[in-house]
Amino acid sequence: MRDREIADPAVMSSDPAGFLDAGWLDNATSAIDPQTALAWPQHTSNGDTIWMGAIDGAGCAVSFIQSIYWEFGAGVVLEDTGILWQNRGASFSLAPGARNALAPGRLPFHTLNPALARLGDGRVMVYGTMGGDGQPQTQAQIYSRHVMFGQRLQTAITAPRWLLGRTWGDHSTTLKLESRFDTKLVEQLAAAGHNVEMLGPFDDQMGHAGAIVRDARGVLSGAGDPRSDGGAHGF
Repeated sequence: MRDREIADPAVMSSDPAGFLDAGWLDNATSAIDPQTALAWPQHTSNGDTIWMGAIDGAGCAVSFIQSIYWEFGAGVVLEDTGILWQNRGASFSLAPGARNALAPGRLPFHTLNPALARLGDGRVMVYGTMGGDGQPQTQAQIYSRHVMFGQRLQTAITAPRWLLGRTWGDHSTTLKLESRFDTKLVEQLAAAGHNVEMLGPFDDQMGHAGAIVRDARGVLSGAGDPRSDGGAHGF
């Protein structure tokens, strides 16, 4: 769906808001069978990102991602500044009629999606990660664990994570699981038809996540990821 629909908003044929419609979501989730994996991988086209979040004393919140795309971006440095050019233009296609065809003024496809949630109880949560196609999966796990299941913020980020498909620096499309998952769950996933690949207990393929939450009283809490050298700081 992503690769089939998403492009420069000026040339998209679908309204992205439609993918949040309750009817569309119900129809999409009706195809899920907890006992049987769907066909995978979907066809796709062929270390460079950080996430930062900040909330100030007045409650102004920012969720931010910076990425030059691949280890050295475009490999071109601006002579007068030393700034390295990003390489997101690599996502354009030179094929005529392609959804993300190269054209004047066209915005490139990318996977960057820093997240911010305003909750009904007055909390504001900024959260995000690096990790290519794995970003929305990591974010969904952190959000659901903290908001829906009430885990502490650091617990939600530290807990073992999974990732389905390809991510940065890797080309396999397996269901990747950190080794801290219960072996019975791993066996059930394999029995359902998933091609399971076990990783280390804290593997940076699962993203370098972080989050900050400000509650209705103005109290701040933050958490960093033991899979990386990031952290949470107040000052």
